[in-house]
Amino acid sequence: MAYKAPGKHFREGLSTRQFFQRFPDDKTAEAWFIKQRWPEAVCCPYCGVTNVQIGCKHKTMPFRCREKECGKHFSIKTGTFMQSSKIGYQNWLYAFYLFATNLKSVSSMKLHRELGITQKSAWHMAHRIRQAWNLDPEQRFWGPVEVDETWFGGKRKNMPKKKRSQLEGHGPVGKTAVVGVKDRKANRVSAQVVEDTTKETLQGFVQDRIDPDAAVYTDDSSSYASLDNHESVRHSQLEYVRGSVHTNGVESLWSMLKRAYTGTFHQLSERHLHRYVGEFVGRHNMRELGTLAQMSLVADRAIGQRLRYQDLVS
Repeated sequence: MAYKAPGKHFREGLSTRQFFQRFPDDKTAEAWFIKQRWPEAVCCPYCGVTNVQIGCKHKTMPFRCREKECGKHFSIKTGTFMQSSKIGYQNWLYAFYLFATNLKSVSSMKLHRELGITQKSAWHMAHRIRQAWNLDPEQRFWGPVEVDETWFGGKRKNMPKKKRSQLEGHGPVGKTAVVGVKDRKANRVSAQVVEDTTKETLQGFVQDRIDPDAAVYTDDSSSYASLDNHESVRHSQLEYVRGSVHTNGVESLWSMLKRAYTGTFHQLSERHLHRYVGEFVGRHNMRELGTLAQMSLVADRAIGQRLRYQDLVS
């Protein structure tokens, strides 16, 4: 029986010991993946029919479509971000578990040590899992919403002298901006890496995601000044809360991500920053679900989410 997480007693947690009791080997993990993808009957991912031969002697693909026009072999990995991976099913499922149970995420070095695979494979695996977490909420936010932006990048004092001299000015020079919005009522967030924090960019992000009648709360940045139904707190004057007007909720997302930056990853490249931001957005939006439910959702989202290693490094 799953334990009750003390922070959210309604969530169905799963301890590490319980995980390995439930999934002791690749066979049980594979059966779970099959049940998640095809709860009724195994279905050919190429042509969609259920006329499938099960238990083929193929080394890695136990299923074959019996339709004459198709006839292809496939496995549960086919058509998902696990396709072409030699990593075992138990390792994949344990990685899902680690991502679901570590609020500050999992580094590739942690996966490398836990799963007994190379750091290169672990890094690719982690980004493929982030591909499933990194799905922006489809529905619009009805509000009230909080909007805020933040910056990611190395500290100036830690940069080589040559690089510091190339960065003129102060504050976020040489860093990457991220803007986020939180719907207080639905407790859902959305965030995006942006090229700048101009009025056009930030207001465009907000208007794409919220209902026109939603109340909007921000800080006193001039980029938000002309938004409809807008109120702000004056951070420049040390005002952080005025009644219901504040941005503390969306700032908690930045707090969690920056703790992961410092304590888990230690460095985030600008090129892949959007993947990490998407992961933390996804983790927040499914935080009410139990551990197995989160793992199931990631397995569902794995379908059609191919991400090749060369696409990450090219």
